[in-house]
Amino acid sequence: MIPAGQGDSADLEGLLDGDVFTVAQRLLGARVRTSLRGAVTEVMLTEVEAYAGADDPASHAYRGRTPRNAAMFGPPGLLYVYRSYGLHWCMNVVVGEEGLPHAVLLRGGEVTQGLGTIEHRRRRRDNLTNGPGKLCEALGVTGDHDGTSVADGPVRLIPGSLPNGRRILATPRIGISKAIDEPWRYVAAG
Repeated sequence: MIPAGQGDSADLEGLLDGDVFTVAQRLLGARVRTSLRGAVTEVMLTEVEAYAGADDPASHAYRGRTPRNAAMFGPPGLLYVYRSYGLHWCMNVVVGEEGLPHAVLLRGGEVTQGLGTIEHRRRRRDNLTNGPGKLCEALGVTGDHDGTSVADGPVRLIPGSLPNGRRILATPRIGISKAIDEPWRYVAAG
């Protein structure tokens, strides 16, 4: 059950319910919005990757629960935020059943609100949100957001759909060394 918040938790619950591969594809077109220190930023998701917990050697939860990955075992709608290579924050949305550590890595999106703030945070005007670390930096997401709810936390997930004419492509995941051939990366094309 998604923690209750000000948003429409029924829509969000429906968005995050189901197997991780279906939910990952459903997230394309949804929006991620942050409201931090008076600045609102938002992107429409265009690239995600599915991670299937204990059944997926590339998942942070493959070997069980640790203090680092504890949010993955929580209810759907929690954020799992971690440091990648000690350099970049990356965010995942926990999906499916509580206790089953399935999560979707949010890899990229298109800016829909707060372009000036995003450019300031990224210290550039191009390649703003095309990668999980870039996406977190653009939206202001850090490890402080690990374990917060996308229903009523500072990082919100808003159901949506892809614009007409865009289709979903499934490709192998990027930047991993295990289960590299699984087509669990989903990209909005067109």
